[in-house]
Amino acid sequence: MDLFGYINDIVAFFQRPIWRNLIYGFVYGFIFILIVVWLAFVYWTYRDSKLRSESVVSAVFWALVVLVLNFLGLIIYLILRPPEFIDDVIERDLEIERMQTLLDSKQSNCPACRSLIKDDFLICPYCRKKLRNSCINCGKPLSLNWKVCPYCRTTQ
Repeated sequence: MDLFGYINDIVAFFQRPIWRNLIYGFVYGFIFILIVVWLAFVYWTYRDSKLRSESVVSAVFWALVVLVLNFLGLIIYLILRPPEFIDDVIERDLEIERMQTLLDSKQSNCPACRSLIKDDFLICPYCRKKLRNSCINCGKPLSLNWKVCPYCRTTQ
């Protein structure tokens, strides 16, 4: 046999139906995987948008954008999406409100045991740490390092 005979045999070998079916299987499998990933992008976008906005309409809108525009729609969503989850925003607002309430309530923490105490306590009711002195004249609570009462001008 000559060189052309060998080439014809090789070409004939790869033209058998099993090779054609195998190549079609790989192509269809790859297309199937791309479709699954595309639909996963749509589902993930819907869930993420639902966690970041208060309306379901917004989540459906972004899911449809990703469904129609595919990867480009996902990139657009990632650029334009809100930076925080709704739960994080609510938690931060509650923490700010709690801190504001603590500041307004004239309370602080004991330096020794970290228990919650009022600002006019002379000693901590939990660990008995001395927090303030009382004025010898008017009885108001004074810081430990004050030499004069700012309320009645009495030297301590």
